[in-house]
This record gives sequence, structure tokens and C-alpha cells, in this order.
Amino acid sequence: MLEVLDPGLLSTVQDGGRPDLAHLGVPPGGACDPWGLAAANLLAGNAPNASALEMTVAGPALAVRATCVVALGGADLGARVKEEERPLRPGTAYLLRTGTRLVFEGGSGRGARAYLALAGGIAVPRILGSASTCLAGGFGGIEGRPLRAGDRLVPERPGDLAAAGRSWPADVPLGPPHDPDLATPVHVVPGPHAGRFPPGALEALLGTGWEVDPRSDRTGLRLAGPPLPGAGGGELVSLPMTWGAVQVPPDGRPIVLLADHPTVGGYPVIAVAIRADRPLLGQLRPGDEVRFELTAIDRAQAAARAEQALLGRGVELLGPDEEVEPW
Repeated sequence: MLEVLDPGLLSTVQDGGRPDLAHLGVPPGGACDPWGLAAANLLAGNAPNASALEMTVAGPALAVRATCVVALGGADLGARVKEEERPLRPGTAYLLRTGTRLVFEGGSGRGARAYLALAGGIAVPRILGSASTCLAGGFGGIEGRPLRAGDRLVPERPGDLAAAGRSWPADVPLGPPHDPDLATPVHVVPGPHAGRFPPGALEALLGTGWEVDPRSDRTGLRLAGPPLPGAGGGELVSLPMTWGAVQVPPDGRPIVLLADHPTVGGYPVIAVAIRADRPLLGQLRPGDEVRFELTAIDRAQAAARAEQALLGRGVELLGPDEEVEPW
């Protein structure tokens, strides 16, 4: 069991989210990097979508109140056991002893989000079928909010230390199947409103190196760069939104929707990022450059199947004997 000494920048309990409740106005939520969540959980012997701790850019400081095993996935945020000066890297499950402290102190500077899994998941109530923290709604996780000092993270399987020392299999990527260089393009298909923009607008989106704005959050990535032409045509009647939609507000600077996106929106959608690139989007941090590359629907579907097959291989080697749900 872990007690929060310092919550870090933004640390929340997340799982696979609530993808089927948009008709009730509930955002899908869940991990912004589904691959990082799955990797941490499989190392801990959990289902890929079990509840875990998502940490953003600057991680927390945690006191170990009862000996336990933690497994790390996603970005390297510089985890180490303070008293032992022992570094903890993503891709391994570690035994933490009572009386020590787990701290996150910088890391590689690449990637925005890390995931910490406990045996069986983190024991919090499931609301609307999920343990994920819905910040906009104020429910899920721990009282619907980010961690704060004094919170306790209790494993669903207290005393289960069986996963200690497990490592991620060498023949399965620890991260999503992309080059780890954050300049790897995000693949998109044309959005439902691409035809509303003047000629050359989609090409301008694809030809620009966009910088992730510091105002970005779990709702969406705000991108800084030259405004896209034809963006000032006003808003539309609100329509359903999806994770990965590239909205263009009146200022012409795109917003790429992430896990906590609203279920409806009124800005035109010029493109939509493919499902297989969601983990890449979730690991972009302020100041990173992102480029977009056009792809076809059949290639987007093939990429999703390939990524799912890789995750299935991870389940086969590390995880429980159960079917992997698609993201």
C-alpha cells in the first residue's frame, strides 16, 4: 500500500474508461496512453485495462506503508526508491519494502505520461462501469479528483508479490509500435468537414510542424503554429466528437481531442487521428513537435489490427488468460 506525500503535477486513477456512455454525455476518459496502461498492468499480472495510476510529466512522491509490488509503463519519469538510490525503469515490476519512498525525479524528458500498476489494480469504487477519474464530472477514481497528499493507493490483491522481478518480453515493444522519436508523424484520415475549408487547408495541416501548447490537457492537445486558412467561418451545430478528432477553432490553430474530450462539439473537424496512434498522442508533452501524415481508411484499420495483435502477444506472455478488449 502506498501513501501520497506529494501528488505531482497531475496524477489520477485511470483504467480503460467509459467508451459506451457518450449518449449520456459522459466522456470516454481512461488512460491517455492505452498502451502504457496495458504494459504496466500486464507486468503486474492484471487485465490490460485494470485501474492504475496515470502520472503526468512530474510524478508523485509515495511512501510505502506495506510491502507491495509496482509495475511501470509509459514514459520514464525518473522513478527511484529514495532510501536505496535504486532506479525503477518502465518495463519491470519491482518489490517495494515498507518504510521506503518511491519518488519520480525527472527521467528522460521524453513522453508525458507514466503508469503505475498494483496487484489486481487500485482499489477504488467503479462508477458507471469504470474506476477512471472523470475530472469534468467530479466522479470516479478517488473522489473524482487528482491525487492529493494523504491519499492511499491500495492494491486489489493485498499481499500479492508474485509479479516482483517480471520484465517486459523482448519480442514485444514496450511502447506503441512507433519510432520512439517524438517527431514520428501522427496518421490521420480526412475529417467530416475537410470540404468546408478552402483548397490547401488540409495540405497546410499536413505540411506544418505544430508545437504542443502548454495549455494542453487530458481533454485535448492545443497546437501552436500558423493558423489554418478558412478557419473563421463560424461554429457548426454541435455534433458527436471522437478521440483523435482534429478540431479547428476560429483562431485557426488545431486542437486534437484526447481521452477526456467532450461528447459533442461545434468546431469543424478537418481530420481524425487513427486509433493506433492514440498512445503516441497521449505521450506528447508541451513543447514537443507533432506532424500529421495522411493515410487511408484500410491502412488505419490494418494498423489498429497490428497493434491489437502485438498487445495480444503481450497478454499471452505476461497477462491473464482472457480476451483483450479493443481500445
